[in-house]
Amino acid sequence: MPSTPGHARWSRVALPFLAWWPRVTPQTLRADALAGLTGAVIVLPQAVAFATIAGLPPEYGLYAAMVPTIIAALFGSSWHLVSGPTTAISIVVFAAVAPLAPPGETDFVRLVLTLTFLAGAFQLAMGLARLGALVNFISHTVIVGFTAGAALLIAASQVRNFFGIDIPRGAHFHEVVIHLGGHLLDLNPQVTAVAVATLVSGALTRRLLPRLPYMIVAMLVGSLTAAALNAWMGGPAATGIHTVGALTGHIPPLSRPDFSASAVKELAFPALIVAILALTEAVAIARSVALRSGQAIDANQEFSGQGLSNLVGSFFSAYAASGSFNRTGVNYEAGAQTPLAAALSAIFLVGLVTVVGPLAAYLPVAAMAGVLFLVAWGLIDFHHIGEILWVHRKESVVLLTTFLGTLIDLEKGLFLGIIVSLVFYLYRTSRPSIRAFAPNPGEPDNPRRKFLAVVPGVPECPQLKVVRVEGSIFFGAVDHVEQTLRRIDEADPRLKSVMLLSRAVNFVDLAGAEMLTRESARRRRLGGNLYLCGVQKGFCDMLTGGGYLGEVGRENIFPNKGEAIRAIYPRLDPEVCRTCEARIFQECRERLPNGEPRATPFDVAPDAAGPAVK
Repeated sequence: MPSTPGHARWSRVALPFLAWWPRVTPQTLRADALAGLTGAVIVLPQAVAFATIAGLPPEYGLYAAMVPTIIAALFGSSWHLVSGPTTAISIVVFAAVAPLAPPGETDFVRLVLTLTFLAGAFQLAMGLARLGALVNFISHTVIVGFTAGAALLIAASQVRNFFGIDIPRGAHFHEVVIHLGGHLLDLNPQVTAVAVATLVSGALTRRLLPRLPYMIVAMLVGSLTAAALNAWMGGPAATGIHTVGALTGHIPPLSRPDFSASAVKELAFPALIVAILALTEAVAIARSVALRSGQAIDANQEFSGQGLSNLVGSFFSAYAASGSFNRTGVNYEAGAQTPLAAALSAIFLVGLVTVVGPLAAYLPVAAMAGVLFLVAWGLIDFHHIGEILWVHRKESVVLLTTFLGTLIDLEKGLFLGIIVSLVFYLYRTSRPSIRAFAPNPGEPDNPRRKFLAVVPGVPECPQLKVVRVEGSIFFGAVDHVEQTLRRIDEADPRLKSVMLLSRAVNFVDLAGAEMLTRESARRRRLGGNLYLCGVQKGFCDMLTGGGYLGEVGRENIFPNKGEAIRAIYPRLDPEVCRTCEARIFQECRERLPNGEPRATPFDVAPDAAGPAVK
């Protein structure tokens, strides 16, 4: 039985991999396999580092790069996005759960899995509710500030391992700085030497040999440095250099999150933060790669795919995953053709861990700290931070608020930045630009009636004020628009009539329509009127549907400036026009509004500059 259009549509949503599966050929499979192998090599050191940031045993970073990666690839919309553990999500996970349980212990792991399950549930619910557009409200400035703050928190969390100083786990950023300053002379020189060697070698490799995986090079140098110091000074007991320990090489074990009421209550809000941040990361990365590949991204499908990956992953020992910019970029550059490349990378990772996992027994914790310092430095977008601070004053406030809020309370810092960003946005939209316009005196006979923004030298009509509103007339902007219109006749009582150029007004709500009817009635009491010119469909629909069209007057609404001026001019006061020398309209050169011929000829005014309105 052939499928119906509705059935096909449901299949694309519930089983999105059916859309790209026919594209899989022996050629694409070969390309995807090569890209997947490359991705597995790249994610191995990253996953270990990210798990350390999250306060989890290293193998949990590998688990997060297995099952969630496969699910996100199959149920997302992007052909190239690779999901798994990321830096920002790892630091949020650590910050959320560390106050509730000691990092690395069984209770901590179970709470992290609970957080992952709840975040996945939020993401899936948002995807099914088609709330994909919500990520558009998180500005780039907020992400830059949050990421910079998270970077410093990553570095702060590794200070104890980098310098070998005993700092309480879960200490706030300022407490770590104060503790470090007070105990800097107590650092372990051998541990610090390993960390510095790792840091320097990684930085030099990334700058001078960008084709090499700098994390792996840095870890090798750190491990060799530790081995040399241990051999020279008599072993780990003398140097104080501890290692990560061997990684288990098997498929992710089954797990069960903690679904107790207390755990869910404690982790619900942090899970929402993780969900929003992870979705923002994933959709932004998917869209950036889609611009290069020419693919269309469905944000709602991506929400659902990410949600399913975390829901399922929480039962396979994986902590919260999101889209990875580095691995996605590598996946695309390596020639991936379908999402199968991301799924294959997870499968290859299982085999790779089996071979390489035992070598982690020789990886110093200090070397991991050095790598994480490198990761933290790479997260800070110095270029955009400098640009924002130098050029954009309001955006600087958003940036600094998000950055400082993140350092104080990582979970609430992101929301604080979003709120401040939206406040500035609402302030801007609540004060739409309202400028005076007049016909171009240099083209008095132009049939298209080009108007210019009024500047010194551009004459205006003494009875009819022509203004243009550039923005929406909604409840937040009503007061600003109404006060601006009132100031027109307060400044010059002869300006009883106003023509509103409305082509730039794309939205009017109930409050805006009511304000326009009030202003129309007020101007009629003054002896003039309010005229609307170039009204857009949405604007007109609100006036018609709300019953305001009759109050404003159909005869006062015009499709263009030519028709508006021809209809309005006969309604003006001929006695004012009799002595007027401006004569800016074609209609007022030869005759008065009542049809009486003018006694003096019309002289064309000189050219004037200003932006034209068509």
